[in-house]
Amino acid sequence: MMDAAGQYRAGPVVWAANIAGTCLILFLFQKILWLVVPFVLAMVIYFGLLPLKLRLVLNGVSHDAAAAWVSAGAFFILLLIGILVFPWLLAEAVSWQDSATNYLNGGIQMLSTVISQLEGRIGMLAQARASEAFAAQVADFSAHFAEKYLPAITMSIAVWSPSLLLAPFLAFFMLRDGWRFRKFLIRAVPNAYFERCLYLMEQVDQTARLYFVGLIKLTLLDTLCLASGLWIIGVSGPLMLGLLAAVLAWIPFVGSILGCIIVVLVAATDFPGNPGMAYAAVGLFVFVRLLDDFVFMPMTIGKSLNMHPLLTVLMIFVGGAVAGVPGLMMVLPVLGVVMVFGETIGMLVNDPRLRARHAHERALRQQLVTRDLTLP
Repeated sequence: MMDAAGQYRAGPVVWAANIAGTCLILFLFQKILWLVVPFVLAMVIYFGLLPLKLRLVLNGVSHDAAAAWVSAGAFFILLLIGILVFPWLLAEAVSWQDSATNYLNGGIQMLSTVISQLEGRIGMLAQARASEAFAAQVADFSAHFAEKYLPAITMSIAVWSPSLLLAPFLAFFMLRDGWRFRKFLIRAVPNAYFERCLYLMEQVDQTARLYFVGLIKLTLLDTLCLASGLWIIGVSGPLMLGLLAAVLAWIPFVGSILGCIIVVLVAATDFPGNPGMAYAAVGLFVFVRLLDDFVFMPMTIGKSLNMHPLLTVLMIFVGGAVAGVPGLMMVLPVLGVVMVFGETIGMLVNDPRLRARHAHERALRQQLVTRDLTLP
């Protein structure tokens, strides 16, 4: 529909189609998750390397050569970092394993203390001997971890590793042949819709890029808030823990819960016998999570994609209901791209001038191909 200034504005039909299309795409993504995850990683690599490639192209280097040079440079830098970091990782592996065991034991001790305190206040727990049952469960988990859980973890890593290797492969061909693919699509568009097609492709590319820019802004805000709160509480390593939790929060809800568990384990180890510090860490995460969902995310990702804050929050829940954890991760960029398609199609449908140009073009082409068939 048109507003008072004569500009197109998406109506309820277009919005309903956008939301329905987003849900359908998320459902399909859940079925081909093995391809979606490396494709998303490839998009991150692509948008990171694209400015370097474009700079080389503007300096007279061909697209193929620029993509090859940028990809080779990125691979060389990663290889150099790996060579420098790998020995340090090997040297610190034992220390990290001991630290992880120490933090895990601290968390278990904290839970045991909390359950014992609850037994003193709740008679039902005391009668059920909850602390003894918890200790038995922990002992069983420790004794049978390698037998019950290690094979499944190993198989998951083995299944996902080959698909993740597709990410740099896809990123290279995006850099090298992305412009050819756009030209291929544009050739199939009728001349009357040529400008709209260029606009559509530019907006899709900008939407995807702005999503990742907004994600980086969101990560910085989360890191600052979490690190400041952990520093005030007195937890060790607040900046590193805040950054780790902020990166894990890229997976909405699930990642935040995992980050909260890690920080609670550290707090329980730093302050043994003081569950209040763990409660303070949980309260901090709940507070930052609320800020994230209702303030930071609409202010960063939602604003980058020109989405209303209410729509941003609601679509996160819808994405999780439709496609689980993958839906939580992909709902906003998918909705942004679908909105561009929906609004562009709406412009075409509501623009009689474009439809008239297309009809006139077809009529002229029909006259051209049948001119020699008409009788004199």
